[in-house]
Amino acid sequence: MPVSATKSLRVAVLADSDTRWKWGALTARRLTPPAAEVRLDGYLLRGRATPTARQLEEVGVRADSLREVTGVEFLREMGGAAPDILVLALVGGGVQAMLHGLRAAWGSGKRPVVVTGYVGVVYEKLADGLLLRHGADLVLANSRHDADRFRAVYEGVGADASAVTEVALPFLGGAPYTGEHDPYTVVFAAQPSVPDNRRDRTYLLDRLIEHARRHPERDVLLKLRSKPGEHTTHIEELPYQKLAQGKDLPANFRLVYGHMGEVLDRTDLLVTVSSTAALEALHRRIPTAVLTDLGVREVLGNHHFTGSGCLASWDQLDAGHRPAPDEEWVARQGVAADGSYATAFDAARERIAKLLVRPGGLPPLAPYYTPETAPGYLPGILARHHLGPDGVPLPGAPAADRSPGPVRQIVRRAARGAYRHGVQRVAPVIRRMGEL
Repeated sequence: MPVSATKSLRVAVLADSDTRWKWGALTARRLTPPAAEVRLDGYLLRGRATPTARQLEEVGVRADSLREVTGVEFLREMGGAAPDILVLALVGGGVQAMLHGLRAAWGSGKRPVVVTGYVGVVYEKLADGLLLRHGADLVLANSRHDADRFRAVYEGVGADASAVTEVALPFLGGAPYTGEHDPYTVVFAAQPSVPDNRRDRTYLLDRLIEHARRHPERDVLLKLRSKPGEHTTHIEELPYQKLAQGKDLPANFRLVYGHMGEVLDRTDLLVTVSSTAALEALHRRIPTAVLTDLGVREVLGNHHFTGSGCLASWDQLDAGHRPAPDEEWVARQGVAADGSYATAFDAARERIAKLLVRPGGLPPLAPYYTPETAPGYLPGILARHHLGPDGVPLPGAPAADRSPGPVRQIVRRAARGAYRHGVQRVAPVIRRMGEL
């Protein structure tokens, strides 16, 4: 029976950060037919980046149920009553651990279609990240460019590349840009870890402030991802909020939070180093600048935008330059500014529909990494998630049998706060001392 004819589908998403929850939940919505009745169950993997209530509210994606779990607890639940579709919205090591854990939990019995992929631009650790995701039924590529690269990596190591499925970023959308706003609004999309040092982040902040001074008729907004103490997909050791403290800020310069789509609704020029927000802006045909001030380098991720027509410096932007994107480059990046976005997930839906009615059910999950192919690598990845080499939970692995009481919740929040203080305050000091 085709998916479109089913009365209901149960979809589960396991995510380890606010951005991955956004990607996973929206992907789950895109992967199911519009006519289907869908129940979405969300699971937030307990860890350093578990999103706060404020972050979840800002993402704005609603689920029928949403709760925090340990990896072992999640595996136990999936072994009891698996959904129809499972989306693993995790870092690569987390995906690999869950694939092995789920393989052990499900064995050769009935199991759901397992989907994974990437939150945005893939500009580093291509082979590593892809091989850690191998074994899912669908490995989603957000563009034709990525799909070609993903297949080349899998085929290059002799792994099955049939899971690679071209889609698009699930959070593209919004009204197309129709012309300048009043006032003209420049938005800098900040990133938690790019650049990763005080000097460069201070430089970008100072140039943004200077742009506001040079153009008092413009609104200049610094779009922030998280508040101090919160974590997102990447650790932010030097929040721009703190770097801005004590600076003389012009009246037309503001720090803003909120949903990126709502900010883009009033944006006339989006500026970034390499944020996925650039693709969101390009999708809506908003003028977009990818900064070259700190060089065009792999460590910054802006090398991904070579050929885009968007590379520019603050000097050029101060002088009034508005980059014009290369249409061919944009099309290969899955931006779909040509109106084809509505069909971007059709191939994935069709593939899932066939897998759901596969005669005899689906075979056991088969990741490329096994104790035989990667005996010096895989056990460490599994152990970090309290799993043995066979994917079975290790003795003493943490698993919550019930919701934590108020005391445990307070202790957990305090522990998270201490960890984040160490990451944001203590660790940078220790590194600086080591450089003396």
